[in-house]
Parts: sequence; C-alpha cells; structure tokens
Amino acid sequence: MAERRRRLDTKRRQRLAGFLRGLPVTLDTETADQAWTATARLAERYRLTLYDAAYLELAQRRKLPLATLDQDLIRAGKALGMTLLRT
Repeated sequence: MAERRRRLDTKRRQRLAGFLRGLPVTLDTETADQAWTATARLAERYRLTLYDAAYLELAQRRKLPLATLDQDLIRAGKALGMTLLRT
C-alpha cells in the first residue's frame, strides 16, 4: 500500500522485505481471542481499522516494539508509551 501511495519506493520495499524475511516469525494464538475485546477497544479509542488495532494489540500485549510507517499507528503507539521502530 505504501508503495502504491508513493510513500515507499521499490528499492526500500525490497530492503524491508529482506529484513522481514530474517525475522523469527511465529503465529500468535491469542490474537483471535482479543479481536472483539481489547482489539476493538483500541480500534475505537484510536480510530484505527480492526486490522491495525490487532497489530497494535499484539505488540502491546507481548511488550514488543511497534514497527510501522502508518501515522495513525505511530500516534496510538506513542499515546500508549510503546517503543517505536522506524527505518
């Protein structure tokens, strides 16, 4: 989406994709359980899509830094006192 909106060029997207491929990705079994409770509250409070709020909820619950270029997620993460990763 960021590339289509010209916020990200192809070279940077490829660099980020390489970085992401190297991460130890696992599935979180609690995300679905949070969808209509904590996640929905975050979506409403910070005016986020449920998709973005799920990402925020996961990072918050697991005490992980939030990696995003999305300004709404950055604002929500800051408001929650989360560590933000930026490239």
